[in-house]
Amino acid sequence: MKKELKEKLKKIKFLILDVDGVLTDGSIVYSSMGEEIKTFNVHDGYGIEKLQAHNIFVGIITGRDSAIVEKRAKDLKIENLIQGTIDKIPAAEKFANKYNITLDEIAFMGDDLFDIPLLQKVGFSSAPKNARKEVKRIVHYVTKKEGGKGAVRELIDCILDAQGLLNDE
Repeated sequence: MKKELKEKLKKIKFLILDVDGVLTDGSIVYSSMGEEIKTFNVHDGYGIEKLQAHNIFVGIITGRDSAIVEKRAKDLKIENLIQGTIDKIPAAEKFANKYNITLDEIAFMGDDLFDIPLLQKVGFSSAPKNARKEVKRIVHYVTKKEGGKGAVRELIDCILDAQGLLNDE
């Protein structure tokens, strides 16, 4: 990773994640009973736990409402969850105010067109390999992994590495 990007990552105090296409592969599956099913990646989850152990906060902002996302956030001890919002900038500003940080100290990973406004406002923007091409064109970093398949962990490892915390278990 380029030195200028590592410098941006050194400032990160908060990571915001989208869900569909970032924490998941973007698929929405329904059971025969009509229940929504999502698949999350265990490596992403462990990375989130590592990040929080180093006092870097994590939040989720998603356009959809889902009990499954609420459960996943609870399992990972993510207290910062905002669902059902397409305009993600006010949600990110709410997190920034809560922790007395600036948007420049926030990293965000998104994958679709409605993520672009926030991606353009934060200190470090990222997208998974399978994000929309319009998104990949404007972010600081595109992961080698796809959403739901380790993209979040890849970004987290970049943050921890830039801050000298990657191997500090």
